[in-house]
Amino acid sequence: MKNAPSAALFIRVESFFADYLQRARGASIHTVRAYRDALKLFFEFVATNKGCSVSAIDLGDMNAATVSRFLLHLETDRSNSVATRNCRRTAIRSFFKHLLRTDIVHSQQYAGALAIPAKKARHQPATYLEADEVRAILATPNTKTIRGHRDYALLLFLYNTGARVSEAAGLCWNDLQLASPRQVRLHGKGRKDRLLPLWRETADALRRLGTIDHPDTQPHVFLNRHGEALSRDGIAYILRRHVQAAARELPALAHKRVTPHVLRHSCAVGLLQSGNALPVIRDYLGHASIATTGRYIETNLQMKRDALETFWRHAGIEPARARSWKPKPDLLAFLSSL
Repeated sequence: MKNAPSAALFIRVESFFADYLQRARGASIHTVRAYRDALKLFFEFVATNKGCSVSAIDLGDMNAATVSRFLLHLETDRSNSVATRNCRRTAIRSFFKHLLRTDIVHSQQYAGALAIPAKKARHQPATYLEADEVRAILATPNTKTIRGHRDYALLLFLYNTGARVSEAAGLCWNDLQLASPRQVRLHGKGRKDRLLPLWRETADALRRLGTIDHPDTQPHVFLNRHGEALSRDGIAYILRRHVQAAARELPALAHKRVTPHVLRHSCAVGLLQSGNALPVIRDYLGHASIATTGRYIETNLQMKRDALETFWRHAGIEPARARSWKPKPDLLAFLSSL
């Protein structure tokens, strides 16, 4: 007996996540969740436009026209950036490749969707904070309280390590070595781990956090008020709250959208300004390509200023010592006669 159309789609969705992403590719939980969220939005969009429930959509709805309308919907109705649109497209594209492998009958239909190109986005320099701005933010938590000390330890850890927000949210006590040599093991994208040194101040803040706010049943380092691991949104909220407080002293912060990833950029720029080579910074941040790390050079305006000053001195161009020109009386008389 053949599967019903909706059941045929559900079977492939299940095999995409269970068999392909997790077993065949060994994708991380972060990749699985990102793809899950993208497909959930896509299926809800298809159902809404079709006027039915999600359980009623089928393989026939999986086509290029539907995908194109969904991508447009992301930008126009949900106000997503081009970068977010392209990330959603990547997830849907991966699912359509799985459909192509498992349903040859509709191969032409799926191929049309796979041919939809990524949209070119305007290249924007990475936003980062200068050291004085980071210090102002770190000065706002009240470290005499449990929550305030947690916030301080979290923000200092993010700046020290340049950790992704998911890496900080998933940090466990067994990832830390707070005695000398002080270090942390971060679990990055693509199941790639990296070891990073910790400042003494960071290690001390984390050690104190472990003594005042660590239930024995919770392995995670950064916890919310319910004793559960902080979420990505929770970390972003904590940072945003302290940025707003710091903006009272540094009004320029009020005009910046400071996210946890901005602290990651700030760490990278700080490493660059300290004279570290790009390969070192690449490994520190866990970038797959040094080309990704290289963008911090174009971001850092101070390094451009220093480079321009060095260029000026090397060029040896001296200002001309010519005397200023003064018109002669007979010339003025001539002009007056015209």
